[in-house]
Amino acid sequence: MENIKKKCLFVFGTRPEAIKMAPVVHRFLQDTEMDTRVCVTAQHREMLDQVLDFFEIKPDYDLDLMQKGQSLFGLSARILTAMQPVLEDFKPDYVFVHGDTTTTMMGSIAAFYAGAKVCHVEAGLRTHDKYAPFPEEINRQITGRITDYHFAPTQKAKENLLIENIDEKGVSITGNTVIDALYWGMEKLKDYDDDEIQSLKNQLDFDKKIILVTGHRRENFGEGFINIRNALKTLSEQHPDVQIVYPVHLNPNVQTPIFEFLNEIPNISLINPLSYPAFLWLMEQSNLIITDSGGIQEEAPSLGKPVLVMRDTTERPEAVTAGTVILVGTDKEKIVSEANKLLSNADLYKQMSALHNPYGDGKAADRIHQFITAL
Repeated sequence: MENIKKKCLFVFGTRPEAIKMAPVVHRFLQDTEMDTRVCVTAQHREMLDQVLDFFEIKPDYDLDLMQKGQSLFGLSARILTAMQPVLEDFKPDYVFVHGDTTTTMMGSIAAFYAGAKVCHVEAGLRTHDKYAPFPEEINRQITGRITDYHFAPTQKAKENLLIENIDEKGVSITGNTVIDALYWGMEKLKDYDDDEIQSLKNQLDFDKKIILVTGHRRENFGEGFINIRNALKTLSEQHPDVQIVYPVHLNPNVQTPIFEFLNEIPNISLINPLSYPAFLWLMEQSNLIITDSGGIQEEAPSLGKPVLVMRDTTERPEAVTAGTVILVGTDKEKIVSEANKLLSNADLYKQMSALHNPYGDGKAADRIHQFITAL
């Protein structure tokens, strides 16, 4: 009797999802006993395509849903409607979604409607504040209610799920796939160069300490970004021996306050958003990272880079507990004081940069594959 292949559909739409799903997609594609396909919503178009190219992933279904100035209302409706013909065509047994995006939530609902089992990669992260991060916390919680198989990156994430009465048999601690992607990406960078990386090499002053800054969170729009820019200006004045490099998000709520205030400061470089390989390269060159990103909180400790997190809460408390990141919110004084400590205290910097990354060992994709294979 011929073996019936398990049909697995991976659904994602943003750059961070693509980065974290890439190792899992490749692991499943290696298994000839699985029928594996990829569907991208292209919730973020250009930034997604850069990652697909770097990790050599060719989608089987490209919904191309991004629209200029898209709202959460319109995007959510388009994802749900566009998923129907994909699910009717492939009829997957398992639909894999990742993390906390609108694609994640609506993809899981669509899979549920189609009768497929939902597999949630990076499950169980919680702040328990539905407005921080917004809308990601609720995206994640709704996905968690629909999910059949939860791939939790840490013990804490598993505990969050068990508190919510999720059946423990459906929960597996795997580590975070972003570490798999990081190791793969850093290895690939050894024989990789492009115009973007060359441009960065020409812009950076390697005689100075480099602070890498990123910021894009909706909850920081307005007063939050005003405080952030004021903190960066103060740091630039107090530390002329430091170069601050800030790839500025394209959202006008970010661009306007940052460019209006910081554009003329000599030791602050405001640059365009970077592709994944260029950003990896820049993280490796940095001494300190100041960010409101979730993924960077997970990646940076594996590179030995201390992180100041410009958020009041985080769904990734393991790094705070481990001491690899410090929560500073958008409090100007706290951002400046914590950065000053790390810039001036070599012993403190060395201690923080040497701490163990709590998010994994680069084998999360293998564990996810083993779990599904055993079903």
